[in-house]
Amino acid sequence: MRAGPSQEEIRRHNLGALLRHVHLGGPTSRAELTSRMGLNRSTIMALTADLTAAGLVREELPRETGRAGRPSLVVRPESARVYVFALDVGVDRLVAARVGLGGTILDRREAVRRRGPFSLEEVAAPLAAFARQMHRKTRPDTVCVGVAAAFSGGVARDDGVVRFGPNMGSVDVPFGEEMARRLGLGLPVAVGNDANLAALAEHARGAGSGCRDLVYLHGDVGVGGGVIAGGTLLGGHQGFGGEVGHMIVNPRGRSCGCGSLGCLEAEVGERALLEAAGRFDGAGALVGRDAVRAVVDAADRGDIVAQAALKRVGDWLGLGVANLVNIFNPEMVVFGGMLREVYLGSAAQVRSRLATDALPPVREHLRLRVSALGDDATLVGAAELAFSQVLADPLEVLARAGS
Repeated sequence: MRAGPSQEEIRRHNLGALLRHVHLGGPTSRAELTSRMGLNRSTIMALTADLTAAGLVREELPRETGRAGRPSLVVRPESARVYVFALDVGVDRLVAARVGLGGTILDRREAVRRRGPFSLEEVAAPLAAFARQMHRKTRPDTVCVGVAAAFSGGVARDDGVVRFGPNMGSVDVPFGEEMARRLGLGLPVAVGNDANLAALAEHARGAGSGCRDLVYLHGDVGVGGGVIAGGTLLGGHQGFGGEVGHMIVNPRGRSCGCGSLGCLEAEVGERALLEAAGRFDGAGALVGRDAVRAVVDAADRGDIVAQAALKRVGDWLGLGVANLVNIFNPEMVVFGGMLREVYLGSAAQVRSRLATDALPPVREHLRLRVSALGDDATLVGAAELAFSQVLADPLEVLARAGS
C-alpha cells in the first residue's frame, strides 16, 4: 500500500494553496482563508507566518471592518518584492513584462514584430533586452521566481521546443533554452502555446473565473484554442492539445497554412475575413487587429460588404463552436484575440449555427463570452505559467531563486 502524505508534504501543499488563494483572489482575511481552506485558525496563522517570514506575503489590519470586536488580519501578496518575467511572442508583436505576485503588471515593454520567416535572433534579442532593462530597475530586495513565454505555435511539453508554427514559419525552435541563455538569471524559461496559456488566464482571472469547464478560442493571424475540463487544461499526450484551428469544417474550402483544406483557421482567420470584405491587398499592408476591427466597425455602420463578410465567417465560426461544444460540453466558450471582435460582429450568426448544429442538452446552459483580459490574455497566461512552481512549493522555490 502506498504510504499517506507526510506532515512536511501536507505543509508544503497547504502553503502553496494559501499562497494561491491570495495570488488569484487578492488580499484575503485570515477568517476567509480559514473558511475557504477548511483549516483551523491556528494552522492558518502558522502558514501565514511562514509565508510572511519568507517575504511572500504580509499581514495588515483591514482598512474597514464594519464589525465589532477584533478584526481578522488581511493577508496580501508581496507584489513589489516577488515577481516573474512574462514574455509573449505573437505573429506581429513582442511583449515582455515584469509581473508581481498577485498578477500585478509592474513594468512592461512592447515592440512590433515584422511578419515573415521566423528568426530566433530577431525575437530573442529584443525580448532579452527588455527583460534586462526591467531587471536593472528592480530594488535589491526583490526576487525573480520564474520566467515563461507564450508562443504562437505548437510547443512540446517535455522540452519547451516549438515544434511547429504554421503562421510563424518555425519548426523545432529551442526557444526556451535560448531565452534562458540570453537572460542569464539562472532560471529555466518555460514555454507554452499562446492560446493554451490564454485559456488558463481566462479561467484563473478572466471571463471564465470560477468556471471549471470552458473552451477558449483565440484568433491572431490563425486560430488556436484551449480546453479546460474539470478545472484542468487538456494538453494532450505531448502538449499539442487545443489546436482547434486545424479542425476541418469545410473539406473543399480554403487552403490553410498547415497544408490542409478548410480548417477552421482558414475559414475564420484574419485573411478569410479581410478577403471576404474586399480589404486584403495581398502585400500585407492591410492586416492585423486594427484591420479586423475596421471591418466590424464598417459592418456596424451599415457597410453591406462588411456585413456579408462577417456573416460568412460567423457561419463557419458557429459550426466550429458547435462541434466543440458537442465534444466537450463546456459551460462557457470564450472568444479572445482577433476572434473577440469577430464574435461581437457575428454573434447572431454564431448562435444561429449553434441552434441548428449543437445538441440541445449541451447548448441549453452554454454561455458565450468575450475575453475579459483582452490583448493581454496570452501575457497573463505566461505569467501564471511562470508562477506555477512557486505556487506549488513556495519556500523551496524562493530559497532556490535567492541562492
